[in-house]
Amino acid sequence: MLIVIESFLNAAEVKAYRQRLEATAWQDGLHSAGGLNVLSKRNEQADPADATTSELANDLLRRMGHHPTLVSAALPHSIFPPVFNRYGVGQTYGAHVDAAIMQVPATGQVLRSDVSMTLFLSEVDEYEGGEMVIEGQFGAQEVKLHAGDAVVYPSSSLHQVTPVAQGERVAAITWMQSMVPSAEDRAMLFDLDLSIQALTRGGEAPDELLRLTSVYHNLVRRLAQI
Repeated sequence: MLIVIESFLNAAEVKAYRQRLEATAWQDGLHSAGGLNVLSKRNEQADPADATTSELANDLLRRMGHHPTLVSAALPHSIFPPVFNRYGVGQTYGAHVDAAIMQVPATGQVLRSDVSMTLFLSEVDEYEGGEMVIEGQFGAQEVKLHAGDAVVYPSSSLHQVTPVAQGERVAAITWMQSMVPSAEDRAMLFDLDLSIQALTRGGEAPDELLRLTSVYHNLVRRLAQI
């Protein structure tokens, strides 16, 4: 299930993030690459030990934990601190699958990557190339969103960032361990939750909504692993 969340950050928030990222320290993206990814990863990432990077990551974490669409889609149990990356001309990240188990920096804790999210911080006309290509059940889907928009997708998906031909592509990425490990179950619960929200806005009978809400929560109770 691939979900686009429009305006996860508004224009003013994107501008503030970008201005602060310009002053932070950057390092070769290979610092965080493992396995075969070292052969295909060519980008830079903001130094996670930098104070500004850490503040922005924590701010984004707070936003993620309170965003209703993201919470409904991912049902996150734990979230990896967001990583900020950038691609200049010629840089790319070839086809890869995100690591299944990730160690959270400075904590000793680990999480299973069930759901990934990429938040675009460059406007579409700021760079050429740099499309995100995600393989799904119905083939490859190309994603290039407006600054502030995010895409949420299964971490198990084969995906890549095509070479940047001009300009600079800046984004934030993160991974989540879901309370519901199955992507199919999460998709079903997300659809049910969207239907409940739509019926709520439509002023449907309280008794029917209560019944559907009970079904939703009982399904989560049955499927969640916490």
